[in-house]
Amino acid sequence: MRRAGDQMTDFILMHEPAIRLSAFVGILAAMAGWEAVGHRRARLVPRLKRWPSNLGIAALNTLLLRLLIPAAAVGLAVTAEQRGWGLLNNAALPEMVRIIVAVLVLDLVIYLQHVMFHAIPALWRLHRMHHTDIDFDVTTGARFHPIEILLSMAIKLAAVAALGPPAVAVVIFEVVLNATSMFSHGNVRLPGMLDRLLRWLVVTPDMHRVHHSIHPDETNSNFGFNLSWWDRLLGTYRAQPRDGHEGMIIGLDVFRDPAQLRVDRMLAQPFRAGTGAYPIGSRDTDK
Repeated sequence: MRRAGDQMTDFILMHEPAIRLSAFVGILAAMAGWEAVGHRRARLVPRLKRWPSNLGIAALNTLLLRLLIPAAAVGLAVTAEQRGWGLLNNAALPEMVRIIVAVLVLDLVIYLQHVMFHAIPALWRLHRMHHTDIDFDVTTGARFHPIEILLSMAIKLAAVAALGPPAVAVVIFEVVLNATSMFSHGNVRLPGMLDRLLRWLVVTPDMHRVHHSIHPDETNSNFGFNLSWWDRLLGTYRAQPRDGHEGMIIGLDVFRDPAQLRVDRMLAQPFRAGTGAYPIGSRDTDK
């Protein structure tokens, strides 16, 4: 007799791509509609000139992951459970507690990974493609260099092997992370009181927009994508940009030509120009 948990795992593995795609398309459409009705900042570049590249990069990354690591983190979580790998697979905890702990720990891992990609110059070269978008909207949340995506998956796989989370927790985490990344990058305005309340729990667009400031000290703040706790607890929280949300400059001091928004030029950015003063602790603008 198969356990209900085994049946749930089978269902998740069978429908995981559809679950992820449905969530991505649904949140993208909802945020795009919200931005169209009332955007927070005036756009520098029309959507039709930015979106094909940003969404094209997202499609390329999805294809690479499916081809190179088809089972990905969910498949590893199932294998870890079957073989007793990881902390949570050897802890006598209720299933719901294991799921909650797994989602929280994986979110912390992503926060720490994000800090690492800002601290190590070679990794910053990869990650900065996300920051060279000169506008800030829902598609910025899907704009990551393919090499960064593959490194991020390797880190996630290591975390899953060590932690031993339930497969359902991995799916929940990845869907929520994807959704909150698009939400936190939205070019939208929340009422001030609602924003202040929400950012005690989750990263809001105004909170994360600070992270996309041209000023290095602001770029190196507000690293969370999903939960806002880690920035507050670990001292990387910044409430507002010094130039205000309408007046702040989005992006970096390099690759500001709109021609750099082309996919081929975006992919080449890690191998061009210096890292400047952006890596954490850096003072040499000519690196």
